[in-house]
Amino acid sequence: MSLSTLTVVGVVLAAALAWLFFQMRTKDHIEEIMAKRRPLSRIVSRADFVEGSERIPVAVSLTADSVCYQNPDLDACLELQHIEEIEYYDETATGQSVHGKVLRLRSHGHTFEFVLDAPTVRQWEAVLAPKHYDEGTAKAV
Repeated sequence: MSLSTLTVVGVVLAAALAWLFFQMRTKDHIEEIMAKRRPLSRIVSRADFVEGSERIPVAVSLTADSVCYQNPDLDACLELQHIEEIEYYDETATGQSVHGKVLRLRSHGHTFEFVLDAPTVRQWEAVLAPKHYDEGTAKAV
């Protein structure tokens, strides 16, 4: 092998290891966030926040008055009183199939989607039932 080939292989390997390291650190950070949210929440789980075609790993939690989603770069909450619709679907609003289900929340004309695995969806449905626009304010069960 030539020196340039070894250099290219080394750079690719280093990039792959760096990507793997950051993926593992993100999971650790989300676990830390989940641990902090558990005492304050009815349910806390890992999910992927869907933003266009991108899926962003987050910790999603339900408190008495809001749904919060967080990761090291993102910290947001939606107040239940402002959530107009709560739905659980097998695909995203853009038609992407998912493993598990999508928790879809609509508030003030915006859609927020979270991909949850199948066992987690059942837990969420038990504490945050589906709701349609004409049924009034969202409430945790």
